[in-house]
Amino acid sequence: MKRYELQGSITVEMSFLVPMILFLIMSCILAVFYYHDKNILSGAAYETAVVGSVKAREKDGVKEGELESLFHQRTGNKCILFARPRAAVRISKDEIEVTADASRRYMRVSVMKRASVTEPEKTIRDLRRLKGKKE
Repeated sequence: MKRYELQGSITVEMSFLVPMILFLIMSCILAVFYYHDKNILSGAAYETAVVGSVKAREKDGVKEGELESLFHQRTGNKCILFARPRAAVRISKDEIEVTADASRRYMRVSVMKRASVTEPEKTIRDLRRLKGKKE
């Protein structure tokens, strides 16, 4: 029967390599969670800004509190790494701006999305008037 013997140098080398490999794997997982949460915040902020721009055209308009609660409904429990995202909404005459941020220990993610308040009805009416005068 053949007998195999392991040298001690392999044990020493593996004791150095295994923690390095585990560090790389955990860093990749952390990066995936970070970008997942950043995409969730970015999408929720943009959807909130667009909904705000549509509601701003209505007769009653829209309030910051409504849009902030809408942002929190959109994020819900979707974030993995950053548990409590915050949003600040700024409403002006022609633009809705949503700034969202979240932090955990030493990491922080922040996004800002804007949407213009457009009036497509006015443009369509103007085009129809021009078309009627042309004929």
